[in-house]
Amino acid sequence: MVQTSLFRRIFSPDLPKIYYELLLAGFSIMTGMSLSSSFLPIFASSLDPSGLLVGLVVSAWFLSRIFIELPAGIISDRIGRRRLLVTGLALSLIGPILCSQANQIYVLILGRAFWGMGTALYFMSNMALLMDILPRSTRGRALGMFQGIEFLGSFIGAPIGAFLAFYLSFRQVFYFTVLFTLVSFFVAYISKDIRSLESFPSDKPRLDLKQVTSSLRNWGIITVCFCTLLRTLVLQGVFQTVLQLFLNEQVGLTVAGIGWVISMKIGGQIISLFSAGIISDRFGRKPVLVIGFFISGVSILLFTLSNSFLFLLLSGFLAGIGEGLDMTTILALLTDISPSDARGGAIGLYRTFMDVGGFLGPLVFMFAYTEYSRFTPFYIGSVINFLNIGLIIMAKTRSVS
Repeated sequence: MVQTSLFRRIFSPDLPKIYYELLLAGFSIMTGMSLSSSFLPIFASSLDPSGLLVGLVVSAWFLSRIFIELPAGIISDRIGRRRLLVTGLALSLIGPILCSQANQIYVLILGRAFWGMGTALYFMSNMALLMDILPRSTRGRALGMFQGIEFLGSFIGAPIGAFLAFYLSFRQVFYFTVLFTLVSFFVAYISKDIRSLESFPSDKPRLDLKQVTSSLRNWGIITVCFCTLLRTLVLQGVFQTVLQLFLNEQVGLTVAGIGWVISMKIGGQIISLFSAGIISDRFGRKPVLVIGFFISGVSILLFTLSNSFLFLLLSGFLAGIGEGLDMTTILALLTDISPSDARGGAIGLYRTFMDVGGFLGPLVFMFAYTEYSRFTPFYIGSVINFLNIGLIIMAKTRSVS
């Protein structure tokens, strides 16, 4: 009876059909994106062992996004979400195609930049669409389910990518990414429900750029965005760049072993994503965020304490729990306090801060990894998570409808 009640609370029958179409597209693109997650820094290092360039391979994903997220969010408020959604998926095909042909690290960097640009348009439009169709009373729960299913794709993709890299090659894995992205593209392109949202009612007010930016001068929004910057700094610097090299060079794990650690982390995310939305809807966003940042800070330190494979799997699982709690809840908090008539702009601002953190993280943490010690990035990452706890506690937020 308890399990049935929980199932009904998560998989609510009152969610619109478009929600599940977006869910399928998100699951497919996330599966494809995660195929290279267990080996990308190792592949980059094999092309050029320079720490800066290896970091730039990961950072390039976010470089182009920094300049387009906020304008894209504002544009989507004016012309509709679908056009940017489909355009983003089309651009997302270029990135893995270029990566599959990379014999020099600069081609890999260019491919990652195009890939990031496309996914920026897709995820921003996808997120804005969700905010448009989800009522505030169930928003946390629905976001938790959505992101949980998306990251189930990542959970599946990471070990599959490691397996394919073992039997094929790093470059050939990107062909499979292209196939998964094509599935997402066709789902979004042919959907009648997504197309129906492209037209705005004639009486809907259209805010100009000055009005939109004025509505975003909210310290609650700025604080949430800054926490997101710091959170992404650690996520991309430690978990997407340094950790793979650390596990390979310091611990001696193979790509397959690294893939399992990454998968355990994603498994923890999935569990907490499903529960975080329900918990934050009931008990509030701030307590869940504080717990999430605390678990994240502790789990980063655990990677430095033991070389035991089981211990590393546990560390990865706990890191995923913390990350999942924060991921859903911080987005729900943002949408709670964002003006409904400028929600696309608020999401664009949020994602711009996220992209700045994603761009700087690999460069900063690779510098710490190569110039100081291999443990230094983990200590810095832990401190940043505890700093975010203080910012969240002090933040003053006011919910809007």
